[in-house]
Amino acid sequence: MQMIDIEELPGKQTPPPVVVGNREINEADIAAEMQYHPADSAGSAQLKAARALVVRELLHQRAQQIGLTPADSDADNDAIAELLEQELAVPEPGKDDCERFYAIHPERFSQPEQLSVRHILLSAPPDDAKARDAQYHLGVDLLEQLSAHPERMTELAQRYSACPSKDAGGELGWLLPGQTVAELDRALKHLPEGLHERPLASRYGWHLVWVDAREESRQLPYEAVAEQVRLSLLEQATRRGLRHYLLALESEIGVAGVTLDEDSGGSLMR
Repeated sequence: MQMIDIEELPGKQTPPPVVVGNREINEADIAAEMQYHPADSAGSAQLKAARALVVRELLHQRAQQIGLTPADSDADNDAIAELLEQELAVPEPGKDDCERFYAIHPERFSQPEQLSVRHILLSAPPDDAKARDAQYHLGVDLLEQLSAHPERMTELAQRYSACPSKDAGGELGWLLPGQTVAELDRALKHLPEGLHERPLASRYGWHLVWVDAREESRQLPYEAVAEQVRLSLLEQATRRGLRHYLLALESEIGVAGVTLDEDSGGSLMR
C-alpha cells in the first residue's frame, strides 16, 4: 500500500511567514510563545502568540530607530519602557470626565451587599445518601430547638458544627458575595434576617443559617473613590492610546502574515 504524504494533499496551504519590517518571526518562536496565551483553540492561541511577538518586534524596531538600542533582553525591556514613556502621550482625565464616568458606572464604585451570618454545618458527603438523610433530620430537630430557644445557638454550634466557626459560636462574620461555598452563597442572597426555617444543602452537608443583619449594596460617595475613578479612566485612555500607537507603527514599519486589528477578522493570513 502506498503511503500518502499529508503535505502533498490538495488544498493544504502553508501560512505565509510573519514579517515585521525586514525581520521574520519564525514558527518555532510563535509555538514557544503560545504557552503564555491560553485560548479555546490552537488557532486562537497561535494568533495571540503571533500578535504578541509582532507587538514586541514593532516596539523593538521603533526603539532602535530613535537610538534606544538594547544590548540584551533585560535592556530591551528597559528600552521599550523608555520608548513608551517618550512617545505614548496619555492625557490626564479631567474632573468633569471623572464625575461623568462615576455617574454612568455606579456598579463599579459601589459597596457590595454583605450579610452578618451564623451557621451550623452538619457534615455529610454528597455521595452518601444515608448520612445526608440522617444529618438533614438532625438539622430539622436542631432548628426546632433554636426556634424555641435562640440563646442556644452558641451551645449547639460548638456541639454539632463541623465548621471551624463552631469555636466562635458559628459566627462567620460579615460575608461578601463569593466568600462562602457557591451553593450557600446563592441561597444567602434571598434570605431575610433571622433563623432560616430549613437546612440548606451544600457539597459539605447541611447548613443551619441565621442571618443577623444585612447591609444592602450602595454607591460609595464620589470623594471616597475619586482616585479609583481617575485610575480607571487613565487605564482606558492608556489602552486606547497604545492601540492607536501600535496600529501606526504597523503601518509605518510594515507587518505581513498577521494583522493587529482585531476587527479585521482575526486570523493568521492564509
